[in-house]
Amino acid sequence: MARSSKKGYFVDEKLMKKVAKLQGDEKRNAVIKTWARSSTVTPEMVGITFDIHNGKSFIAIKISEDMVGHKLGEFALTRKFTKHGGKLQREQEGKVKK
Repeated sequence: MARSSKKGYFVDEKLMKKVAKLQGDEKRNAVIKTWARSSTVTPEMVGITFDIHNGKSFIAIKISEDMVGHKLGEFALTRKFTKHGGKLQREQEGKVKK
């Protein structure tokens, strides 16, 4: 279920304090480490690099204008996709590579 529109979007308070501290040239070079995957990307965050925790490690994501309105967790996937198929798939890949 979506968050109520009268409440507005959710952004972690500690994260916004860290973003507010950055100004000008610091914004390009700074990396903010965060576990707040449920925070929404705001226009103030554009240009900042975030290290977003995926449950095992941190993934560096540079925020662009296209990401505004999405959650931080959408950009740091928690599951690693290997591939579908078994023996037949390996045989087909072997034929293609030769």
